[in-house]
Amino acid sequence: MTIGLPATMSVRTLLVDLLGRDVTVSPTSPFAPDTGGPATLAVYVDDSLQIRAVIGVDLPLSAHIGSSIGLIPVFGAEDAIETGRLPQAMAENLYEVLNIAASLFNVPGAAHVRLYAVHDAGVAAPQDVQARAMVLGQREDLEVSVAGYGTGLLSIVLS
Repeated sequence: MTIGLPATMSVRTLLVDLLGRDVTVSPTSPFAPDTGGPATLAVYVDDSLQIRAVIGVDLPLSAHIGSSIGLIPVFGAEDAIETGRLPQAMAENLYEVLNIAASLFNVPGAAHVRLYAVHDAGVAAPQDVQARAMVLGQREDLEVSVAGYGTGLLSIVLS
């Protein structure tokens, strides 16, 4: 069984529901974690532990999501962006969002996937994970704006 890319509206709905605030989502050019700055990379596997997808979230969006869901003031997100690394509380909050994001792939007729690992922005991810995040082809690249916080990039790449 295969998995498909989630609809842009599904991504928006998930974020609105989780963050409890308005979120705008629009298509953008591909985001490359190695050249585009630090990024959080979430790895999703199927039941046989085969990597099926990678979600990349640039540092600004990682900080905005991790802050907004935890009700951390916007200056906390701005500090994380400035230092180039997520504090533990933001990273844990983002992990929870990325864990729930597995539901975007788990639709009828698709292979079941789950979150396997998260490599936080500012911490080096394994080269094979970085390479998967940069593959062109079956991917969806989005600019995401979280009301009251800010804008960043999110990429969903199927393996």
